[in-house]
Amino acid sequence: MGQNEPMASPETLAILVGGGPAPGINGVISAATIRARLQGLRVVGIRDGFADIMQGKLERVVPLTSEEVSRIHFSGGSYLGTSRANPTRERAHLDHVLRSLAALGVGQLITIGGDDTAFSAMHVAQGAGGRIRVAHVPKTIDNDLDLPAHIDTFGYQTARHVGVGLVKNLMIDAYATSRWYLVVAMGRKAGHLALGIAKAAGATLGIIPEEFPGTKTNLDTIVDILTGAVVKRLAAGRKDGVAVLAEGLAESVPEAELERFGAIERDEHDHIRFAELDLGRGIKRQLEARLASLGLKTTLVAKDIGYELRCADPIPFDIEYTRDLGYCAAKFLLEGGSNAMISLQGGNFVPVPFSTMLDPQTQRTRVRLVDIRSTRYAIARRYMIRLRRDDFDNPAKLARIAPVAGLSADQFRSRFAYVVEHEPPPLVLTPSP
Repeated sequence: MGQNEPMASPETLAILVGGGPAPGINGVISAATIRARLQGLRVVGIRDGFADIMQGKLERVVPLTSEEVSRIHFSGGSYLGTSRANPTRERAHLDHVLRSLAALGVGQLITIGGDDTAFSAMHVAQGAGGRIRVAHVPKTIDNDLDLPAHIDTFGYQTARHVGVGLVKNLMIDAYATSRWYLVVAMGRKAGHLALGIAKAAGATLGIIPEEFPGTKTNLDTIVDILTGAVVKRLAAGRKDGVAVLAEGLAESVPEAELERFGAIERDEHDHIRFAELDLGRGIKRQLEARLASLGLKTTLVAKDIGYELRCADPIPFDIEYTRDLGYCAAKFLLEGGSNAMISLQGGNFVPVPFSTMLDPQTQRTRVRLVDIRSTRYAIARRYMIRLRRDDFDNPAKLARIAPVAGLSADQFRSRFAYVVEHEPPPLVLTPSP
């Protein structure tokens, strides 16, 4: 910003939304607007995230009033729209953002979004050099922002609620028609949503990228886990099942293998566009071939759920949560706060400084993964129908399962035992003194 450019006014608050939609966005917009207006501030909404202002376009910036937003918290979607436009890829784009905000007289900015929007917010705050106070409200149905383990990101609980209803219906259909569903749930790097849906619905099994710590896996391993689950289910007399897969499994697989599904497309933040990758159908084809090689034929259906979840009307949990977050974001800025992510922990406001959110190695915002050492995850695994270590340790169990695949016990062990390599240790709740 040049010295002759207009200085930002502390009397104007701007709000923008970035990334994918999540239930509860409108609750943040509403509460923040009302709180700021009560203080006498002018509030403007920037439509479609950074997309226009990083090009210097101000035509779609709109004033927000308390009357206009007072009931939008009941609705899904985003009153201000959203986009994945990334102003940090080119210095010129970030400069346009700073000039645009200055031209609007913005002295305070609330960004609503996930890790990529948080990263952009950090750069806006840094580039503004104190002229604009910035607060970021964390939003993602992936539940993967760097918050304490017991703090969900807003939108996650609503997305899980809707996802459980969908999976429950698929489970009933699977039983009625003796088929398997392969359900792919959103979660670019972490498996929180897939695991949360699978566990709450009582799906046959869930597979998440965190199962393969510290290493890339491959398609064959994922397919063999599913093959083992189908075989074990058949050995128990059931022809049906529902597996919930985290789309982040794609990032656990080398790109050379993913190219078997088709061309790989990427978004503005250089992330793979999983919706275009068709992970579910790709795995379905591999699983069909694997089962056929064992003389087994099972009807498989691939189903993506994600877009059905992220614009749902928020459940009361997320309505209350987001109104609290919006209020805190506005009041934090009004009191002179800046450069922090807004969180509620134990019912209390806790700002998370931007300076603590970057991974020192990647210089990107940290991602919170599922803790596969937790009791919560251990219980989820124990309710899944999938091959376990004790299936191979118990000769009687192995003798029941192996013949279903047309293999001897030794052949089955040789073929499938590797899929339990990353199984967590036994769950012990009362350790010996």
